[in-house]
Amino acid sequence: MRLSVLLPVFNAAATLPACLASIRRQTFENWECVILDDGSTDGSRAVAEAAVRQDPRFRLIVQPHAGIVTALNRGLELCRAPIIARMDADDVMRRERLERQVAALDADPSLAAVGCHVRLGPRETVSARLAEYEAWLNGITTPEAVARDAFVECPVAHPTLVMRHEMAGSGYRDCGWPEDYDLILRALGRGLRIGVVAERLHFWRVRPESLSRTDARYAIERFTACKAHHLSRGFLADRSEYVLWGYGRTGRMLHAALARLGHRPAAIVEVHPGRIGQRIHGAPVIPPDRLPEVAQDRRVVASVARPGPRADVRAALDAMGFVEGRHYVCAA
Repeated sequence: MRLSVLLPVFNAAATLPACLASIRRQTFENWECVILDDGSTDGSRAVAEAAVRQDPRFRLIVQPHAGIVTALNRGLELCRAPIIARMDADDVMRRERLERQVAALDADPSLAAVGCHVRLGPRETVSARLAEYEAWLNGITTPEAVARDAFVECPVAHPTLVMRHEMAGSGYRDCGWPEDYDLILRALGRGLRIGVVAERLHFWRVRPESLSRTDARYAIERFTACKAHHLSRGFLADRSEYVLWGYGRTGRMLHAALARLGHRPAAIVEVHPGRIGQRIHGAPVIPPDRLPEVAQDRRVVASVARPGPRADVRAALDAMGFVEGRHYVCAA
């Protein structure tokens, strides 16, 4: 057996039949599916039991409700294959998804994992903000782009992830922020490469009751705390000072999160003429053309939320001779 599908389930009876059918009809057939029922009370267990009777490649494990991180970690322990594919009970795979992703791993042994592009839906539930995220996510096509944009947003949709054991073996953590984003940032921090199959192979369902919309761990402040933690342990490790480019809403949130971890800006770069020359939390506000003189050996965190302005900041930093990933990172 080459691949284990890890499928945690909690009260997903309405969507689980379509999810399981999409796994069963995969063109890649050498799989098992570990269904971890995390104490469902709505009939999900009966749906899963029917799938097990129909296809012995499905395995059902039932436990008292313990939450997503515990469910994922127990599921990982039960996966028997060297490659593990994530799947959510809300979602549907295209028939070729596993085949394409396993082929991508086989073609490039340097990859620890691969995601794929997604289609969010039903479309009437997709807000303008989510549509923008979908477009951004589906614009990421290479391991280099995954690493480059890792602190902008989560660069790979977690339920699309197909990973080797070297990545999955580190498990999930409950740190009060998104466990999936934390896994990806930890992997990248260890130097692992994560690729993307640039095809829409996964239907990612948007539901008002999904964890990403109801659980406090997925609030924007907790995403920011996760980014700050990994910046502190990696890009800004052993550096109390950095230069912050941008002091809009995202810049302010990231500044506060990094300050709690002992990092303060030596300067803040702004293009707003009313702010230049002022001080923010003791840091002088400077125009972009003063950055080379102020940065010196300090690292730059560019916290710009919108894609267009962020591209402009990247172009400006590149033109000044800064190298992304070595001298600066973009965050949002």
